[in-house]
Amino acid sequence: MTNKTMTKKISVKGQLVLPSEFRKQLNINSGDEVSVSLNDKDEIVIAKVPTKLDWHNLIKDVPAETVDVDKDGHYDKTKAPNFAKWMKEG
Repeated sequence: MTNKTMTKKISVKGQLVLPSEFRKQLNINSGDEVSVSLNDKDEIVIAKVPTKLDWHNLIKDVPAETVDVDKDGHYDKTKAPNFAKWMKEG
């Protein structure tokens, strides 16, 4: 993502409108939540809070297998082939 800066005015109520280009790129829609924080450089950082659908899409391809991991962090790849493939290919 290329850094892009826009200058916006704050309303009398302290509100600002996020540019539509930014909302589209980040898939921020009406009703979505954002977090607002102040970093150590006195900059305001606005980030989209992941929705349930975002989390679903993130983990939908994670294999649903029971994986027995021993105390050394090893597992039987023949008993969890989908997990082994996912660990290798991501």
